[in-house]
Amino acid sequence: MTNLRSEIEALVAAGSGVDPGQARDAFARLRAALSAGEVRAAEPDPGAPSGWRVNTWVKQGILLGFRMGKVIEISAGSPGGQFYDKDTLPLRALDERVRVVPGGSSVRDGAYLGRGIICMPPMYINIGAHVGDDTLIDSHALVGSCAQIGQRVHISAAAQIGGVIEPVGALPVIVEDDVLIGGNCGVYEGTVIKRRAVLASGTIITGSTPIYDLPNERIIGPSGGAVIVPEGAVVVPGTRPVTGGAGRSWGLSVATPIIVKYRDEKTDARTALEQWIR
Repeated sequence: MTNLRSEIEALVAAGSGVDPGQARDAFARLRAALSAGEVRAAEPDPGAPSGWRVNTWVKQGILLGFRMGKVIEISAGSPGGQFYDKDTLPLRALDERVRVVPGGSSVRDGAYLGRGIICMPPMYINIGAHVGDDTLIDSHALVGSCAQIGQRVHISAAAQIGGVIEPVGALPVIVEDDVLIGGNCGVYEGTVIKRRAVLASGTIITGSTPIYDLPNERIIGPSGGAVIVPEGAVVVPGTRPVTGGAGRSWGLSVATPIIVKYRDEKTDARTALEQWIR
């Protein structure tokens, strides 16, 4: 992919002088490579503080594709099935490797889908996302642009995995293998969820959110451009008091995630994916 990377970087550097035909062709090849899992917006890197490295050129290429696209009518062939979107951003072609239950779900081309994924309607996977084998994406869930989702992950109903295209150097949301994201959770820019972690329903985490680790009596703050939920952590929504200004006298609190324990056999039993639905 070295040649494609160099080509996209040159096209981005050309600015307004870019050749539209060449740019559209390069973006089409980038979409195909993303869909096949040959390139990723971010990838594991043991040497990085977060354990992950951003591939800036991939995100630059996605933005180039948005810029080069023209809005066209897209018909789903049924009443109420008329839509308008950039012609450079078609829906992804699917096959029997992925189970998409009928009911209004969409996957953009340029998203990688591993084998055995289950998509419950309605849900949405955006361009640049990478979703590993045997992951379950439940109803009303979002996997945002460039999010990296591991294998055997359960993204529960109405959970939101935020998208991060800009700034191009920003780390997208990372959810590693065997993680459970509870219903109505929000995991946004600059968050890395390590293996086997569990987020209880309603937990909200961003790259600037401090996490209170009760078992280890520590506060986990941003590090290396990310907030990292440790491996096996069980995280619940909580609050912390406002200690300054009027907030203190008014008795206000702000939301914060709290690690109440680390996974054990009881947690494993309660979070095991049901094989019979597969």
